[in-house]
Amino acid sequence: MAPSWALHAPIEHQPETRGLMAIDLSKEDRQQAIVSIERYFRENMEEKIGNMAASGLLSFFLEEVGPSIYNKGVADAQERVQARVAELDFEVHEDEFAYWRKFEKQAKGKR
Repeated sequence: MAPSWALHAPIEHQPETRGLMAIDLSKEDRQQAIVSIERYFRENMEEKIGNMAASGLLSFFLEEVGPSIYNKGVADAQERVQARVAELDFEVHEDEFAYWRKFEKQAKGKR
C-alpha cells in the first residue's frame, strides 16, 4: 500500500503561472533533484519515495516554496547592487572646475 503522502503527490504537474515567470529547472537539474529527494527519503525516512512521487514533490516545492527562495535571491542581489551604486560616487568621483586649482598650487609652491 502506498504511503498516505504519496496518494496526494501529482503524477505530472504543469504550474499555473498566471502570467508570471514559472520557476523551473533544466532537465538535468530536475533529474538530479529527483535523485536527491529519493536518496533523502531512503536515508532519512521510514518510507521510500518513487521517482514519480519525487517528481511531484519537487514540482510542489518549486511552485510553493520556489518563489520565496527566488524573491529572497532577487532582494539580496538588489541590496548588493544598491550598495555598489552608493559607493560609485566615491570610486569614480572627479573634482569639478579643477583646471585653475593646479595653477594655484604651482603658484603657492613658488613662493
